[in-house]
Amino acid sequence: MSKQKMKVNRAYRFGFKMPENYVYKSGMGLTRTAVEELSEMKSEPEWMRDFRLRSFDIFEQKIMPVWGANLAQIDFSNIHSFVRSQDKQGKTWADVAPEVKKTFDRLGIPEAERKFLAGVSAQYESEVVYSSVQDKLAKQGVLFCDTDTAVKKYPDIVKKYFGTAIPAADNKFAALNSAFWSGGSFVYIPAGKKVELPLQAYFRINAARMGQFERTLIIAEPGSSVHYVEGCTAPTYSSDSLHAAVVEI
Repeated sequence: MSKQKMKVNRAYRFGFKMPENYVYKSGMGLTRTAVEELSEMKSEPEWMRDFRLRSFDIFEQKIMPVWGANLAQIDFSNIHSFVRSQDKQGKTWADVAPEVKKTFDRLGIPEAERKFLAGVSAQYESEVVYSSVQDKLAKQGVLFCDTDTAVKKYPDIVKKYFGTAIPAADNKFAALNSAFWSGGSFVYIPAGKKVELPLQAYFRINAARMGQFERTLIIAEPGSSVHYVEGCTAPTYSSDSLHAAVVEI
């Protein structure tokens, strides 16, 4: 390792990792079978399963982008598509698995929630492990949760807007995310409502050779406003991980 790279690694204070202690970790490879297993694990409606499979077909047909950074070294067969860190989402930080909570404590997320934020969503690996929104916002009809929950609780809204700002056919990585998406944020602000304090989502990768495919959908009706902030970090490994997100507004 070069002296320059060692210096960069030491300076990156979010490069720490926690012991792997997962409820489920998929096998290697971004395959059609992996898409089917993912949808089945999430007990998704048929329309979302079909959307994923159509998107996977597009992913296989699309060529890699040839502009910008050289992405030719990405090995899609050497990536875990889905990692579940705990059985259910926590309603309080005390409900979050100890290793996961320690991570977010070190990142300062619970402290930021107490001081500055109207709502927080924290994703660890493939799924959101903690989510909250101020009661007064919920009473005003503001919706803030993970996208998996939104598919089950607000299917009509999600189905209307999902994949419309960024269609799966837009590019290879949009198709990849559309096939393997998991977690992410769902935000709905009714007409005329103004959310004064920010909503924040934080995405953390811990596992090596992990593919994190968060999917965020933000819908702000006419006359409404919201300040939404995302953060993302990962440990420093000698192997590659992949973060391929889609945010639709």
